[in-house]
Amino acid sequence: MKECIILAGGLGTRLRSAVPDLPKCMAPVAGRPFVSYVIDHFRQQGVEKFIFSLGYKHEAIQSFLDTAYADVNKQYVIEKEPLGTGGAIQFACQKATEENVLILNGDTLFSIQLAALTAFHRQSKSHCTLALKPMQRFNRYGVVELKENGAIKSFKEKQFYESGLINGGIYALQVAALLKEGLPEKFSFEKDYLEKLYTERPMFGVVQDEYFIDIGIPEDFEKANRDLAGRTG
Repeated sequence: MKECIILAGGLGTRLRSAVPDLPKCMAPVAGRPFVSYVIDHFRQQGVEKFIFSLGYKHEAIQSFLDTAYADVNKQYVIEKEPLGTGGAIQFACQKATEENVLILNGDTLFSIQLAALTAFHRQSKSHCTLALKPMQRFNRYGVVELKENGAIKSFKEKQFYESGLINGGIYALQVAALLKEGLPEKFSFEKDYLEKLYTERPMFGVVQDEYFIDIGIPEDFEKANRDLAGRTG
């Protein structure tokens, strides 16, 4: 998969105490904006084109990317108002040129092996394939259950779990399949697409037990600063 959309339009309200004046993906982690770790990992995994879905303080993100990643094939789509995760993806998909596109979150680093996700996604003819992270003793995330063939069996609400598979916020998406659903301009990708349609559409999950950090809350922002010190990609 050579093309990806990075969602980086969020307000980052829960992170304001630690990073008051920046979009969440621009939060400085171990000396550089967090989104750079996401870009570097997926460039190493073979992604050649990035579509950035921006909103809040988009100028700061564009300025950084145009300087630090001047040689990268990239495009920007700017939300005039928040469209929700689904609306942002749908809007950015209009710039996609590949049949399948990778969806990432600019505030989450999940160091998946992209070739394995891509191969399964194509083989299963999936409309959307989720990268799932095994996790122990958590309450910040819901749980995704799979059938034996990897198809999504259920989505379970956030609560305390001893163990389970969480949605890592990375999707391999069949662009045309999403665009022909006739979804509204604003919607939640998780609630209004995945959770509403997984019983009617081919949607699958791939388990990848790789490094995962979501900097959406101050505690995990601090953890990322410790974990990523000295990391290049």
